[in-house]
Amino acid sequence: MEPSLAASIGKIDLERPIMLASGILGISLDVFNRLYRSGAGAVVTKSLSKEPWEGYPNPTILGLKSGGWINAVGLSNPGAPYFAKMIEPNTDVPIIVSLVGSVPEDFDFMIKQFANCKVAAYELNLSCPHVAKVGLEVGDDPELVKKIVTVAKKSSDVPVIAKVGLGTTHYLNTVGAAIESGIDAITAINTIRAMAIDVDTQRPILSNKFGGLSGSPIKPVALRCVYEISSKYNIPIIGCGGVSTWEDAVEFFLAGASSVQIGSAIGDNWINVFDDINKGIKKYMTDNGFSKIEEMVGLAKKS
Repeated sequence: MEPSLAASIGKIDLERPIMLASGILGISLDVFNRLYRSGAGAVVTKSLSKEPWEGYPNPTILGLKSGGWINAVGLSNPGAPYFAKMIEPNTDVPIIVSLVGSVPEDFDFMIKQFANCKVAAYELNLSCPHVAKVGLEVGDDPELVKKIVTVAKKSSDVPVIAKVGLGTTHYLNTVGAAIESGIDAITAINTIRAMAIDVDTQRPILSNKFGGLSGSPIKPVALRCVYEISSKYNIPIIGCGGVSTWEDAVEFFLAGASSVQIGSAIGDNWINVFDDINKGIKKYMTDNGFSKIEEMVGLAKKS
């Protein structure tokens, strides 16, 4: 029997285990549809705020010679109310709406904007490393995390996911706080705070000075975090950070993730990357006698 690529992240059921990570391709429904037809199991929107944000001036993105990217776009977005009007009620694409804010009331307001929309889940961005008063500054406060998750869960009739990252507070404290408040799943991790300096001008390259490191350089760190979370907590995990091949995806499954997100790898082969990785996963499953994704999840902890 041919192995199944279906994946379950708690109450979220996907036909395929690979999804688009937040912040990569904006909020274009046309792009989301193309990615879904090309093999994505779900798409996560760019992080949306209560009101429109302009973000930072250029330069905001830097490609690294060693691979990966540093970006400080500044969470520019048109606002949750604007995007809520764009979602079609009969869409077949599982859309996970990413939300960012600084107080519980922000999330309550934003979730209510999507009351009549077809949304698969919400992903709370508790980990953006380069925007003040949101993201990591929220995730670094476990008590605030508890309040935000509690409000989000009360406001939502679909699963709520917390996206965690590496701040000044140990990220496992953030995970624990989110779980204590009823979170349905964890996405680990976000980009890692980083910077680059131009040796000719002797100045930071990005306008914001600091940005978030993404891509292959952070995969070993993300993989370690998924392994640690799955070892300590019984919670569905979405692995995120440096996934660009089917081998990367399988590593995350073995570490304890039920699915993975792809971000930076979109830049190289965005229309085919999902299908290529899905095919590689399926061949690996066939070669190793796995019939479904969940049979691989966490196996590395049993060796």
